[in-house]
Amino acid sequence: MNRTLVICKPDAVERGLVGEIVARIERKGLRIVALELRTISAEVAAAHYEEHAGKPFYADLIAFITSGPSALLVAEGPADAWKIVRTMMGPTNPAEAPPGTIRGDFGTVMTENLVHGSDGPDSAAREIRLFFPGLG
Repeated sequence: MNRTLVICKPDAVERGLVGEIVARIERKGLRIVALELRTISAEVAAAHYEEHAGKPFYADLIAFITSGPSALLVAEGPADAWKIVRTMMGPTNPAEAPPGTIRGDFGTVMTENLVHGSDGPDSAAREIRLFFPGLG
C-alpha cells in the first residue's frame, strides 16, 4: 500500500469542510491511517514549502498555512495513491477546477484553495516524515 499526505488547510477547517473532504477520500477507497487537527508552526511550514523559498508568494503561503488549524492526514491506498488524491483535489486554481473535484465544488480563490496533496511518492514520504515523524 502507498501513502500520501493531505492537508485540509485553515480555510477548509474554518468553513467546516474537513468531514466532506475526508468522506470523499474514504468513499474513493483510500484508508485514513493518521489524522490530526493542529496549527502548523512557521518552522514546519518553512520546511514543508522549502522549494518555494525566495518566490514572491512564499511569505503569503507561510502566513496562510499558519493562520489557523489545519487537518493533517495520511491516506493509504493502491499504487499512486498521491495521484488519486491530486485528481480528487482538482487544479490549484478553483476557477479552473472541474465540478466533482474538491476545489471545483468548494474553492473560490487560488490563494486559499482548501487542500494540499503530495505531488509524488518522494514528496509524500518527505511530507509524512515532516508532519507524522512517528508513523511507521
